[in-house]
Amino acid sequence: MQTNTAENPNDFFKSKVLGHPSGLFVLFFTEMWERFSYYGMRALLVLFFSASVLDSGWGWPKEHALAIFGTYTALVYLSTMLGGYFADKVIGIRWAVVVGALLMTLGHACMALETSFFIYAGLVFLVFGSGFFKPNMTSIVSEMYKDFPEKKDGAYTIFYMGVNAGAFFGIMLCGYLGEKIGWSWGFGVAGIFMLFGLLQFWFAQNIFGNIGLKPVKATAEEKAAAASTEQEGGKLNPFTGFHMALIVLCVGLGLAWILNDPVNKISEGTTNLFSFSLFGVDGSNFIILTALILFLILLVSRISRYDKVLKDRMIAIVFFAIITMIFWSIFEQAPGSLTLFAKDYTQRILEGTSGTIFKIVNSLITIGPLAIITWVLFKLFGQTFNKYKLSNLILGFSFLIIWGIAIWMVTNEYKSTSYNVQYKNLSGIVNNDKVVSSESYKDNQEIAILDIERTSFYKADEKTTVENNALVDKNKNYLGDVFNGKISNIVDREKPGAFGTVVSYAEIEFTNAAGQTLKREIKLAKGEKESLKVGDTKEILINHNIKYDADQTSPIKATITSKIAATEVNASWFNILNSLFIITLAPLFSKWWSSKRNPSANNKYAIGMLFLAIGMAFVAFGAASIPAGAKSASVSMIWLVFVYLFHTMAELCVSPVALSYVSKLVPGRMIAIMFGVWYLAVAIGNKLAGIFGEVSESVAGEKGYSYFFWTLTGVSLAASLLAFALGPIVKKLMHGVK
Repeated sequence: MQTNTAENPNDFFKSKVLGHPSGLFVLFFTEMWERFSYYGMRALLVLFFSASVLDSGWGWPKEHALAIFGTYTALVYLSTMLGGYFADKVIGIRWAVVVGALLMTLGHACMALETSFFIYAGLVFLVFGSGFFKPNMTSIVSEMYKDFPEKKDGAYTIFYMGVNAGAFFGIMLCGYLGEKIGWSWGFGVAGIFMLFGLLQFWFAQNIFGNIGLKPVKATAEEKAAAASTEQEGGKLNPFTGFHMALIVLCVGLGLAWILNDPVNKISEGTTNLFSFSLFGVDGSNFIILTALILFLILLVSRISRYDKVLKDRMIAIVFFAIITMIFWSIFEQAPGSLTLFAKDYTQRILEGTSGTIFKIVNSLITIGPLAIITWVLFKLFGQTFNKYKLSNLILGFSFLIIWGIAIWMVTNEYKSTSYNVQYKNLSGIVNNDKVVSSESYKDNQEIAILDIERTSFYKADEKTTVENNALVDKNKNYLGDVFNGKISNIVDREKPGAFGTVVSYAEIEFTNAAGQTLKREIKLAKGEKESLKVGDTKEILINHNIKYDADQTSPIKATITSKIAATEVNASWFNILNSLFIITLAPLFSKWWSSKRNPSANNKYAIGMLFLAIGMAFVAFGAASIPAGAKSASVSMIWLVFVYLFHTMAELCVSPVALSYVSKLVPGRMIAIMFGVWYLAVAIGNKLAGIFGEVSESVAGEKGYSYFFWTLTGVSLAASLLAFALGPIVKKLMHGVK
């Protein structure tokens, strides 16, 4: 290894890129690859869990996928407290980053294998990896600029661009590979670039001088100075044994509930840590309510012991934390319910001029930012290549791969064509539909398609009728084929990823229009197996869900009648809009915050929640035409574009100012504790996001998706009005902090 090149802070500025230390851009690219891997995997997670077995997914109900997603994202934020502690007290910031990156690399590698064991092992590695990595990268930036506070805002702006560039390319490229090629490709590529980020950081780490090395024991003089500093901000309030007991109970009960929640749901009640009832309250609800009550007792007990000024400021922080919790519970619908809405209810096939325009725009927003970041990369090479050759070569090689994937993706999309096809469905009825493919076909050519993705026993209701063996709704829209099938076998099989839970299936034999005998499996509800036996004849429903898939058994032959240039937008693609809008709008909001019209902290929260409400109102209005219980629809994608536009503006109002005000409102000795409370609020918000997503399915079935989105709009608007109304009170509680 090279010797340290930066023994004092001024040395950082001897090697500069765009006016900032070269070390900042080493962090930029390390953080970029970490965000690439995290957001790339996150964009696919719910889609993978809920995708049908025919699409190589696990075929889970959306509620189960959202339950485990909410737990995963909540644990990611909670683990930052563990990672921060080990970095500060045990291994140092630099080793914490390395350990975090290594764990995340292992996590993505495990997920690429797609088996139950490795998917869960991968999620565990990713949770702890994020915990070690996430809080410590910004600590290095802070240390680099501690003697140059006037340059810190610019440094964080550049660093934040790295965060969003990574999220942007991760969602775009991993999402495309996962949805179009295979889930393993999306998960695997995320891991490869996390490994690149780890290696380029490791071989360039000496550029940071002594920053982030393993902590050493404080000298007597340093302890005395620290004790003197701790007296600032009012009298000390040490944790009592009672307080420590409350903390242990809260943490234990909370973690048990967070882990048990998805396990109970995915295993369909067969694995439940809290299968009891107390005072008429379900065991699971009793546990989480107990944890919340104990936490409130702890909070009140702690706050009441401080002097008036500090007590008031901590109450202000608690208020901000509650608004933050509500904010994330709604904002984080993006990778959950909004992505599923994009998949099933949005018109993502763009034909003709609109398809061509999208291809051009998508190409520009892929190649343009990549070219700019590559230019920055060459600037960094000019400053650091001689001293850190291996790190630079690894970084350069990773960009060659990114360019290769990006060019392949763009080229492949230009080949994408929409083919109008005509075929006989399983009841012999002639249908016309569309298949989107990047393969080239001619008019009148026969191809294989599949329209039997969802199969279930048919149960009539007042909303549907059967005409000519086809199920139609009140508006005569074709919903699927209904005909008799014979049960040839009843089997028990382990549900994918469901902790050993056994699910019963009935194997149905039926004959299609071509005279072929086909077999399909139908999942049975609890208790249904006992009422069925081999040889029973049942009416079954095969939903109309066409797709091109020549590799499936017994495909239906369709004749191409015409074709037109088109593209099918990935369901995960919409998530890139957040990063794109942040990069575009962040400078405008930064100017707003530095102008005479800079809102107060409380009003920034209020404005952010208002933007959040407006965004949800757009998709609520767009979903108004979807009837309750509909399994699919073709809502214009413009509504989702508006959602992400306004939600990004909301994020710019809330997220960047949050931790800043925590650090301003409490003395230095309390910052770590209050950051812990803050991350707890974010973790709860993420878990609530998963719970809201779960509820969306039942609400959509009974009252429609529009009702669900209007409900979230109302919650956001109520929080905004509350923040505006309490503005004068919160301002008074802050005692002059701006």
